[in-house]
Amino acid sequence: MLAALRAETPTWAALTTCYALFVGLTLAAPEIPYGLAYFALAIVIAFHSSLQHEAIHGHPTPWPAANEALVCLPLNLVYPYRRYRDTHLSHHLDARLTDPYDDPESWYLDPEAWVRHPWWLKRLLVVNNAAIGRMLIGPALGFIRFFAADARRAASGDRGVIAAWALHGAGLVFLIAWLRFAGVSPWGYALAAYGGLSLISLRSFLEHRADERVSGRSVIVEDRGPLALLFLNNNLHAVHHAHPGIPWAALPKYYRAHRERFVALNGGYVFRSYREVLARHAFRPKEPPAHPLMGPRP
Repeated sequence: MLAALRAETPTWAALTTCYALFVGLTLAAPEIPYGLAYFALAIVIAFHSSLQHEAIHGHPTPWPAANEALVCLPLNLVYPYRRYRDTHLSHHLDARLTDPYDDPESWYLDPEAWVRHPWWLKRLLVVNNAAIGRMLIGPALGFIRFFAADARRAASGDRGVIAAWALHGAGLVFLIAWLRFAGVSPWGYALAAYGGLSLISLRSFLEHRADERVSGRSVIVEDRGPLALLFLNNNLHAVHHAHPGIPWAALPKYYRAHRERFVALNGGYVFRSYREVLARHAFRPKEPPAHPLMGPRP
């Protein structure tokens, strides 16, 4: 029990730091010149998203309701925590990874649907498959897709979706009231939120690839710099998918102890750092949007 509590100390420290920075930056934003506060807020919002991911996987407490209470404030403005939780847990059914229909986080398209898209949308999706494109337009495209799917579910009477968005709305009321009290520019904060989602888009850009083997579908980015901390080591994504219950702070040590096994399992889908990711794919699409291994579906 004591060991489990000690393992969660870094997450408690990260939560405390995240909210302290958020409060401090929002209060100071009107006095900090050149929009630097909003740039810093983008980083904090991305960090908060990483903490939401930890909460989904049972950290820092074993109680889902407590974890939700700790991270449910919608700092990114657009994604209800409960919908992120439900879709992300569905994404963790690894046998479905990258499937355009069954993996809610997949950017792949059914090849038959791809050929029916208008030329301008095809071009947009190709741009979205390069790292800079994903960071610039990925947050907007992702939210449009996410909101459209949830709107259909809500219209069909899905009470879980409706409740999640109602709670999200309540959180937004609280957040907007705080931002008004602090004198934060609404447009500045909206840009910061988009920037935070953009940073997260870099992490998720090539997290998964189409591969016949389930174990070969998740990436390992061996970055140990500021981005690894920002993403709470979720850059070791193959390790996380294999052992989603391991706390973020323990992932690097576990990976180092079993590196050869993980690299063999994922077929060498490994990058040394995000600098290497950008060097390869900043403006070069990582692959076509149509799923390369998908045959006709009934």
